[in-house]
Amino acid sequence: MKPLKNNVSITLDTEVINQVKKLAEYDDRSFSQYINRVLKAHIATRLEKEKDLRI
Repeated sequence: MKPLKNNVSITLDTEVINQVKKLAEYDDRSFSQYINRVLKAHIATRLEKEKDLRI
């Protein structure tokens, strides 16, 4: 079963939108799928860094 998704509305800079669209197309993904993957990767990296800081 796929995880549940929620609709959100965000405001992005035009240059960010254009670059994400290009990268998503190159990766053969939709705009939303690509943003979701990028955010998940960023969150994982951030959590790992914070874990390292607690040691």
